[in-house]
Amino acid sequence: MNAAVPPITHDAMRAKIARIETIPLAVPFTTPFRIASGGPRPVSEIMLVRMELDNGMQGIGETQAWRRQGSTETLHSLHAAINQLLAPCCVGRSPFELPAIAAVMDEALYKSYYAKAPLLDAILDLQGKLLGVPVHALLGGRTRATVGACAVLPLNKDLRGTLEAADRFWACGFRSFTVKVGVYPELEVDVVRAVRERFAQAVLRVDANASLDFDSALALLRRLEAYRIDAAEQMVPLWDIEGMAELARRVDIPMMADESISCDHDLIDMIRRRAATVFQTKVGKSGGIWHSRRLWTIAQAAGMRIYPGNHPCTSIATASVVQLAASWGGPLLDGPHAVGITGALAYDVVRRPLVVRDGAVVVPEGPGLGVELDEDAVRSMRVEI
Repeated sequence: MNAAVPPITHDAMRAKIARIETIPLAVPFTTPFRIASGGPRPVSEIMLVRMELDNGMQGIGETQAWRRQGSTETLHSLHAAINQLLAPCCVGRSPFELPAIAAVMDEALYKSYYAKAPLLDAILDLQGKLLGVPVHALLGGRTRATVGACAVLPLNKDLRGTLEAADRFWACGFRSFTVKVGVYPELEVDVVRAVRERFAQAVLRVDANASLDFDSALALLRRLEAYRIDAAEQMVPLWDIEGMAELARRVDIPMMADESISCDHDLIDMIRRRAATVFQTKVGKSGGIWHSRRLWTIAQAAGMRIYPGNHPCTSIATASVVQLAASWGGPLLDGPHAVGITGALAYDVVRRPLVVRDGAVVVPEGPGLGVELDEDAVRSMRVEI
């Protein structure tokens, strides 16, 4: 926490949300990014929200238009949902009315967590700035100074190139790898085998991004069982919960849910069916800090392992996960929450990007989320919709 915390003034407590701006961006990938679902992407479509108080103070939040299973949003739909339905739930209210604002948002628009996430995170950013404390202090206080991250090895027909990427991550201190699978089964088995042989002590997971049918998933997992896989993420489509449960019964690799879980009801259903013992949240998918924290609480009570994640994102969404994780008292897996700032994206949008040290993200100690927009970078990547 900051060494000197400014006093809370009546003016700060009386501040009201006055304006909300949506900022659509196309942030280039370092190299085209591909998962099992869909073709290579040259850019990550990101929607920022800038929330301004009547005293001029600004808060920020981030979401993504990912457009794959579990995400139907586009930049156009996010813009419309935020400006037409959700922003009116916020304007004129104090940022310290977050629970009430979240409830009104739920009445205005069912689920739609991708659209709600940047608004709810921006409100927490404003609370922290008004009080002069990081968001993790608002959530009860810091429990850790760094948050472990995993390295994502994307789909690639070049085994040598994949191993070279893994070598670079290992040299930077990463000790957890997620290998993307679901398209080239023979090559994917070779990649997993090679990564395991190269890094005997690494934590190794695979992720099919909901791309495989049951038989293909079972066949692949049985071939991977020999390589000490810590978890297999979303091997089958998001709707096939019975398939996930059957995979969990037939193989010795723990199942992880991602695309199948966006809200608390999804998670409770997954727990009841014993279809997964690990699950992943993402800032956009899970509704930012506000809704993700509820999911983590339910999962911890059920004995599930928590995997903090993100779509490829800037330091803003990464800071959202890191602030929540910093306040979390229970165990967390090294997750892909920093996949954007660990090399996938060519540029960031903040003045001082979050620091990755020894495979972990350092928790920022500035007020709010702890990051500040770089207006020049925002202008250079802004797109018209």
